[in-house]
Amino acid sequence: MAHTDLLVTVRREHASRYFQNLSTQPDFRVKLVTNIPDALELIADRDKHIDVLVLDNGLERVFEVVTDLRHTHPRLLIVLVDEDADFAMPGQADEVSTDPFTNDDLVRRINRLMSDRSLETLRADTMPSLREFAKKLRKAVGEISKEQAAVSTCRDLGYDYVAFYRLESLDPLQVTLKAQDGPAPIQAVAPKQATADDIIGWVAKTGQSRIASPSDEVNHPLVRRGRLGQVACTPVGTTSRYGVIVACRNEPNSITQQNLLMLELVGAQLAAMISKE
Repeated sequence: MAHTDLLVTVRREHASRYFQNLSTQPDFRVKLVTNIPDALELIADRDKHIDVLVLDNGLERVFEVVTDLRHTHPRLLIVLVDEDADFAMPGQADEVSTDPFTNDDLVRRINRLMSDRSLETLRADTMPSLREFAKKLRKAVGEISKEQAAVSTCRDLGYDYVAFYRLESLDPLQVTLKAQDGPAPIQAVAPKQATADDIIGWVAKTGQSRIASPSDEVNHPLVRRGRLGQVACTPVGTTSRYGVIVACRNEPNSITQQNLLMLELVGAQLAAMISKE
């Protein structure tokens, strides 16, 4: 899994608290300094990789430094921490945290920024694939054909089994299998309806994407029983939710957050086309 390289620049009296809290995150690699000159030296070092600068608002020249970094290192993500304020605006920083360790506020902000950056990169890397999918959608006539085109496109992304479930009703929950692609034995035993306890029903109700492995409580029946190794599930549509894309692989632990983001892009395009029907 990809790591996030953090440069944490805080006052000396706060250093141990920040290091102890952030270094416990398995995906964070933390470098910590206690003054601006040391931070700028590390940022300028081309042999050092830094994704996110966490910067204490109580240090000298903070806003001047942020303004300069915006010109010299425009891709650097910057999070200000200002524990002395009840409310603060980020200014030229990307985010600001006034209560960094309550409910993991600082961790959540860093992860959100990295997720947005990954999505931005993913969009650029996958534009040819998305353009081809868009062409398929435009040629497909009717909702069922568009749903099958989406399923086939996801299968081409390296999944062993893919399905689309149509959301008929939230109360009571009714989510029905409409299109699938994969081995015939898997298609024959795939659930025809979602339930409130499985991952398909969970995504349909919450509108949030999710990845599950065999040991996870919220799961796909075939993954839970070991017929498939892992599942990714993403909603199709936000304001108007049309259904759920389910994509499975035989190999456990083979679906990444990047893979999930690609499925979300496919789902967004499918939703846009369905809304025009």
